Amino acid sequence: MNKDVISYIFLFVILVLVQVLLMNHIVLFNSAVCFIFIYFLIKVPINISSNWLLTLGFFLGLSVDILSDTPGLNSLACTILAVLKRPMFFAYEQHDDKIRNVSPSLGTMGFFSYCKYLITLSAFYCLIVYFVEFISFSDIIDILIKAGASTLFTFIVILAIDSLVYRN
Repeated sequence: MNKDVISYIFLFVILVLVQVLLMNHIVLFNSAVCFIFIYFLIKVPINISSNWLLTLGFFLGLSVDILSDTPGLNSLACTILAVLKRPMFFAYEQHDDKIRNVSPSLGTMGFFSYCKYLITLSAFYCLIVYFVEFISFSDIIDILIKAGASTLFTFIVILAIDSLVYRN
């Protein structure tokens, strides 16, 4: 197996376990949950085929769903996030022939572009999760508060992880 494939499998397993064993039990102010496992989808290289990206997104969400007892919630949100990954990347980065095997990070995109990319994907993920979880627009303020708080929490944690990886 390729060294990169093994490192992505390791990242997949570690992030799912950290999410299920630790992050699902940390809720700030009864609103904010950190969805750290979406870092895997954010970190996967841009040149991966759409079929593989959708499959990885679905199985990432399914893994968390099975271990967290959330029936299909994360599978749906991760699959939609996989669809949005490339358009969001190219919204903040120029579409260039040099961008072939780029893995989005602070080092490859720069601070501001990466922050915009990360906050956008985190926000989409959190909005999808909370809209599907509540299945009602009657609690729209509650949905927006939880999605906003979770987006901010997820953004800060993933940015911290990426900055540690970038320094090393």
